Formats: sequence, C-alpha cells, structure tokens
Amino acid sequence: MPDQDVRLQQLQVWLDEQLTKLFVAGGWGPVPPCLLTAASSDASFRRYFRWEGEGRSFIVMDAPPPQENCKPFVDIAALLATSGINVPKIYAQDLERGFLLLNDLGNQTYLDVINSDNADALFKDAIDALLAYQQLPMDSPLPSYDVALLRRELELFPEWYVGRELNHAMDPAQQALWQRASSLLIDSALAQPNVLVHRDFMPRNLMRSEPNPGVLDFQDAVYGPVTYDITCLFKDAFLSWPLERVDAWLLGYWQQANAKGIAVQADFQDFLRASDLMGVQRHLKVIGIFARICHRDGKPRYLTDVPRFFAYIEAVLARRPELADLGELLASLRAATEAPA
Repeated sequence: MPDQDVRLQQLQVWLDEQLTKLFVAGGWGPVPPCLLTAASSDASFRRYFRWEGEGRSFIVMDAPPPQENCKPFVDIAALLATSGINVPKIYAQDLERGFLLLNDLGNQTYLDVINSDNADALFKDAIDALLAYQQLPMDSPLPSYDVALLRRELELFPEWYVGRELNHAMDPAQQALWQRASSLLIDSALAQPNVLVHRDFMPRNLMRSEPNPGVLDFQDAVYGPVTYDITCLFKDAFLSWPLERVDAWLLGYWQQANAKGIAVQADFQDFLRASDLMGVQRHLKVIGIFARICHRDGKPRYLTDVPRFFAYIEAVLARRPELADLGELLASLRAATEAPA
C-alpha cells in the first residue's frame, strides 16, 4: 500500500478522535458518518481535505514531515488573527505528525470567481486585509527577507530554469550580466521599508468568504519589502491584468498605505519603481521554482505558466532601462537555446 494511503488512514483515525471531542464540546450530538473529499493540493507536499456532515464542514491539512512543518502555519495564523483578518481557525493540531483541523473558509478562491467586472471590489477587500496586517508591530520571531534569502531565491533561476529546463550552462559574459542584474534587484529590495510579508498573497490563496477575503498559505511569512505582497496580488501565476489597471490599483494602495502610516516610499514613482523591481525578483524566483517542481518533483504542469512571468518581466524591462543587463541576458539565453544544433 502506498505511503500516502497509510497517511490517509492515520489522518482519518486522528480526525475521528478530534471530531468526537469537538462535537461533544459543542453539544452537537454524535459525529455523523462522512467521507473525506479532496479540497485542494498545491505545489508543496501539503494536501487538504474537506469533511462535511449535517450542515457542518471542516478542512483537514495533511502536511507530512519532514517535508513540511505545521508550526509556522499555527504561529502565523495566530499572529495574523490579531490584525482582524480572516484566517483559518485551528480546532486541533498534531504537529509531530503534520495534521491540522481547521474551519472551512469556503470553496471559492478569488481565482475561481474574479473577472474584469468584479476585480475592483474583490481587490478592495484584499487590500484592506493587506493593510491590516502591514500595520502589525514587527516584534514576532519571523525571519527577515535578507540578502541571503533574496539571493537564494534568485539563484533558482539559473540553477533550475537555465540549467535544467533549458539545459544551458551560462558562459562568463552571461554570468556577469546575471550577477549585475541580481545585485540591482537585491539592492532595491533591501532599500525598501519593511513590513510583514505574506510572500504568496495572490488570488489563488484568497477565499471568497465572510468576512472577505479568507487568507491562506501564509506559513512562509517574513519581515521584508513593503511592495512585495501588493505586487504579488496583481502579477500572479494564473491571471494577468492590463498594466494601466495594475498601476491604478497600485496607486490606490499607495495612497491608503500613506494615510494609515504604513512605511511606503514617499513618492509614488519611487514606489512604482520598487514594485517593478520587486516583481522581477519574484518572477525570476517563481520561474526557477516551477522548473524545479517539474524536474525534481515530476509536476510539469506548472511550466505552462512560465511565459506569463516572462511577459511580466518584459513589460518591466520596457520601462526600466536600469535593467538592461537582465534584458541582454534573457535575449542571449533565447539566442543560445533556440539556435540550431
């Protein structure tokens, strides 16, 4: 029997025990018979299941050690809840085995429902949640988005996308272009004011919920650049928006952040430049991650979204001449890998 099926049996036994306690404590009577259904999975090793019975529903997280660690999720959920945003409530936990029992924030992500007509309203709620947790004091033991982390993320691009997906070894000239471009992106990120950063604040991780939105997948939160999450919200892996509309949303956020005393750049054009460069850092990282997920984990479907990230990068290159080194590198990689053998 596959290990995954053994884990599912263990999860079911644990869940039955926790639900029995929960139903007794709530005075809800006996636990009704119910089968778990798959709620979602993601690019990590985590799986999510939905339990439904007699008008009640819960979400169960299966995060197998040693690949996953539930403790950051538990700790950061408690931290974010203090800002009043809607994060999962944790009813039971077994951190050693990687099991969590959570309330159900619904079955519609922003990605499922968002369109050009409702985007303004949905993003308004998302920005309200973002502003709420960006106002939290930075006194929790979270990691910092420091130079080592920024560089480690960027190096995923040459290692996994260039080296494995393109099967190309960069020559010394390309290495020099990469180092200069990387340094520029890192310096820009480090120069920004710091706030709490979710690191994956995008429509796929926001639930249409009450209160709206429900916020998920925050376990990798750090303290870091103020533009990171807002840029991630509008330039994500699965859908794209016209640049003019994105800039208008960014302006609205910047104005609200200023009004609330959040440390953003004093001039909007400086904020916009920082957002552009922060986005490029993230896009290069994600391209590398998607290549790694394909070649290491056997999940090639994520590579179909790589062209979207290159399109984001090209749009920034067109208005940020300081990124000429990166533009030259990407052009040389295309030339080298598209040339006939």
